[in-house]
Amino acid sequence: MTADESRARYVEGITRLLAAGEQVRAVAQVRAGGGLTPAPPPQPSVPQVTAGPGFLGVLLNVLSPNITFGRADNAVDWLVFGVGGRGEPGSSASVLHHALIVAAKGPGLRNLVLGVTDQRLLFGATAPVGLLSGSTADERAQADIELLGSVPRTTVAAWVGRYRLNWKRLRIDFADGSWLSFHVPLADSSRPLREVAAALSAG
Repeated sequence: MTADESRARYVEGITRLLAAGEQVRAVAQVRAGGGLTPAPPPQPSVPQVTAGPGFLGVLLNVLSPNITFGRADNAVDWLVFGVGGRGEPGSSASVLHHALIVAAKGPGLRNLVLGVTDQRLLFGATAPVGLLSGSTADERAQADIELLGSVPRTTVAAWVGRYRLNWKRLRIDFADGSWLSFHVPLADSSRPLREVAAALSAG
């Protein structure tokens, strides 16, 4: 399946989520930015970790990724991937990033899709698809998009630029000061990301 055919499937899936009269302006399959990410939404039943292991924990984490130490994990993520997003617990970035994580942990491989309409920015995930797309089942899965969240288009700002070794990163800033980043593989065109940014910036 070509990139244009996949895009048509995503447009079809996003269109199914829209209200009457709402028009699609841009669609892109993306990956969530790696590195440090926004704090998770408030979870009263989950105990908060208040201290980390310091330098020793960071060193052990580098030597063995299976050893985890809270703040050490954050330090390694920052060293390797940088910052993929920021936001206080309960912020727009926090809530949306949590939804993306939950979707990614479900059964099967799901593609993340951003859709921009004349009214909203939508965050979605496809039904599970195969590693090598091309089957009829995968085509149907690409058009079967679950809405994970949305925000009014006029409350966000976006641009595409380089970050560290990634030349194709889309950053989305929310009105509450939080933000998220997304990217595509280096071998893929950045055009879908630029189209999303342009659609969000258009009047």
